[in-house]
Amino acid sequence: MVGRDGEQARLAAFVTAADARALVLRGESGVGKSALLDHAAELAAREGHLVIRATGVEAESELPCAGLHQLLYPLLPDATRLEPPARAVFDAVFGRPEGAPPSVMTLGIAVLGLLSLAASRRPLLLVLDDGQWLDDPSAAVCAFVGRRLAGSPVRLLAAVRADIASRWDAAALPEAPVGALPEDDAARLLDLRHPGLPPRLRRLVLAEAQGNPLALLELPVEIGDRSGDPAAPEEVFGRPGLPLSRRLQHLYGARIAGLGDGVRAELLKGALDGVGTRPGDTAAGAARYRMRDAEEAVARGLLVVEPVGGDLAFRHPLVRSSVVQMSTPNQRRAAHHTLARVHRAHLERRAAHLAAATVDPDEEVAAVLEAAAESATRRGGALAAVAWLTRAAELSETHAERSRRLADAAFVAGHAARLGQARRLVSADPAPGADDSPASVLAAGYLALYQHGEVRSALRQITAAIERLHDGGPRGHDEVLGRLVTLLLAVSQYAADRAVWERTRQLLASLGDLADERSRLYGDTWSDVVRHGAGWSGPVERAAAHLRDREPWDVSRLGVSAYHLDVLGLFRPHLEQVAARELETGAASSGMIMLHLIMLDQTAAGEWDAAERTGGRALALAAEHGHELFAQQTRGYLAQLAALRGQVDRADALRAEVDAWARPRGVGFLTQLADSAGATAALSAGDYEAAYAYATGITPAGAFRPYVYQASRTLLDLVEAALHTGRVEQARAHALAARDARLADLSPRLALLTHGALAMTADDMTEAAEMFERAESHPAGARFPFELARIRLAHGVRVRHARDAGAARRPLARAAEEFERLGATAWAERARLALRAAGAPSGAPAHPSAPLTWQELRIADLAAGGLTNKEIGRRMGLSPRTVSAHLYRVFPKLGITSRAALRDALNRMGELPGSPPRVDSGRQAIRHADGGAR
Repeated sequence: MVGRDGEQARLAAFVTAADARALVLRGESGVGKSALLDHAAELAAREGHLVIRATGVEAESELPCAGLHQLLYPLLPDATRLEPPARAVFDAVFGRPEGAPPSVMTLGIAVLGLLSLAASRRPLLLVLDDGQWLDDPSAAVCAFVGRRLAGSPVRLLAAVRADIASRWDAAALPEAPVGALPEDDAARLLDLRHPGLPPRLRRLVLAEAQGNPLALLELPVEIGDRSGDPAAPEEVFGRPGLPLSRRLQHLYGARIAGLGDGVRAELLKGALDGVGTRPGDTAAGAARYRMRDAEEAVARGLLVVEPVGGDLAFRHPLVRSSVVQMSTPNQRRAAHHTLARVHRAHLERRAAHLAAATVDPDEEVAAVLEAAAESATRRGGALAAVAWLTRAAELSETHAERSRRLADAAFVAGHAARLGQARRLVSADPAPGADDSPASVLAAGYLALYQHGEVRSALRQITAAIERLHDGGPRGHDEVLGRLVTLLLAVSQYAADRAVWERTRQLLASLGDLADERSRLYGDTWSDVVRHGAGWSGPVERAAAHLRDREPWDVSRLGVSAYHLDVLGLFRPHLEQVAARELETGAASSGMIMLHLIMLDQTAAGEWDAAERTGGRALALAAEHGHELFAQQTRGYLAQLAALRGQVDRADALRAEVDAWARPRGVGFLTQLADSAGATAALSAGDYEAAYAYATGITPAGAFRPYVYQASRTLLDLVEAALHTGRVEQARAHALAARDARLADLSPRLALLTHGALAMTADDMTEAAEMFERAESHPAGARFPFELARIRLAHGVRVRHARDAGAARRPLARAAEEFERLGATAWAERARLALRAAGAPSGAPAHPSAPLTWQELRIADLAAGGLTNKEIGRRMGLSPRTVSAHLYRVFPKLGITSRAALRDALNRMGELPGSPPRVDSGRQAIRHADGGAR
């Protein structure tokens, strides 16, 4: 290798260094990246590494995870040694439909586990050429893995072309540029490989090659042993001014043109099926077309023979692209027909070739493409699904089927945050009345709602379209009608207006059986859970167990219902698993809704730092996709979070921005959210009159305004603001209204709030203590820590005012501890002041004397000994989530915030009067209960 001493030294260090992880070689085509990869692979093999190679293929760049399959195929037998969850990830990705489609993070973690397992025997080097042609999910996973290989025996070495944009541009991996050879090295390489060139030709080659090694090797070949003056440069090298890669293609084209028809046909089938460009590039499991009877192409330097198996491979990617460019449309279609038969057992590969092979309408081919679209959607490839459905529409034999498939493509495009593309797809429908078709209304409705927040015009158009379909529209449009109904419910939710919801519900009732159970579920839970939410918690909780079988938009809609019913925690594991996948290559609009739901659950669960990060990501994505509605909604959630943390100025600024955008448009969902954030910020600042004004702007005291979703959610805000401003009767009336509306039966959070409101406003201490105990002991307390801490604070203050300072210290201390853990600074200070007023020493830690149950003591002891939640659960027959819930209650009882403090806290327990036995005694009791040593 000439002129690459620096690059070779860096690769040698990369292969042998202890802290290497990943490296990307970047340069133009023909500059020698592949030769450097070969060099690194040889070095690694000599060092005892297992070397696995793969090559990106342009023909597969639209097939989700095709590149990853090629890279991991030699290691997949090791996947059987992984834990079942990791095995299930690979089953889902590589074609077994029963598996749940994983997110990029989930798949990346599983890949790291597989690589670690493979490298446990000997170090592993993954070599990837032409990375720019990797499909998006594969590139995202490779980048995720590459960023996490530090200190492991696994290395990733990739090469990408500098002139083609790809996901590697933002992979944040170390890069090594591979440039042209310096003039002296270029001349030396030319003289070594083509000695004796005439001076004029030598100068011409050096000038045209511009230091590109491939050009230096190939250009002189075209001259052959001609005598006399060489041909004009443009005849051999192509027109001056063209990029070098195009000129090299021209060079290869001259060789290809000299091949026989049969050989060219073989090369074309290999090129269209992504046959590798060097020995070993094609994975054994990829089932590529095997080129035959093409020795003539080998002799002309276009193909090479693989040493293992004897298969033919392209010498360089430019040869492959030149073969395709020089073929006629009829030749390409014939090749695709052959390849469709080769891949008849692989749905998406077969569909890709049939789509390219078919010219005239063909319903059978269209059906295959439609099936491929459904497969791609379920695997997180909504963008690929839009392409399949669009092509299926083009090949449909009837206007009705064409319109239906275009509508389906527009529907998926809308959920993939391609709203403009959705409109164009609808406009492409030549059927009479297409401009007013249900599909057109759907596309226009998504655009109006998500991009502009135009709820009023969207409501009119969608309602009219539903009425036309119901009254006299064509039959067989049930699916389109269902989509229109769901969009109408979504727009009505954002309008959050009583008159709108009453009209929507009346229209829904008029549809009779045409409105399915899901529509009724969404209509009841999205509108007003106080009046219509009873009975839906069970179905939503059961649906949480079967989310993997649903389309991404169905998952996000059910998640919204779960939010209104306060059971969102059941959905969050699946949402976190699939949101990243959908945002990468799938239904991005649904993915943004999933981020909102994750953020809401993180906020409710007290994971405020994580919620802040999720909100920041959601805001950036909404801006990127032009979804102004989602951007303002995210700002509203961030305002609420800032208000909880006592960041009053930030909360007010965000609230004002949301309100100024939403109120003129009639987006009541967001104006209510802004008012709720205003109430919380005012409470944090101690401005109780302002808090009362915001809260009663949402709903009057003593009632829950119909179809105002924040009316029940701000129950404690109104009650607390009323009490602090001397409006005792209004506070009591509101608490009684919650009791009479049976809010406690609707959701766990509303039960907690209702008990707390009744405790705060009770006429006597007996009732107050009873209601407080119900709130304190409610299982939802651990899931909604901020609300429980507020209730503890209010009850502690009331008990102190009743001149029982000793009894007040326990709830006040627990409230202070929780507020400090959450980062609710204003509330924490308020609780500390109340605690000092109750006689606790200034600066004393919030350390309640609540005793641990024996089960809590046992779990705490095992955790202090270093066991994980999973290990503790196995010993005690509990789920890891239950163990986590117990520890969540143990921490405030011990006055600590982390596992690291458990041991000291347990040791201190034995020194406190009236506390459980010291931890050593506890261990003996635990062993006794286990039937072990006594």
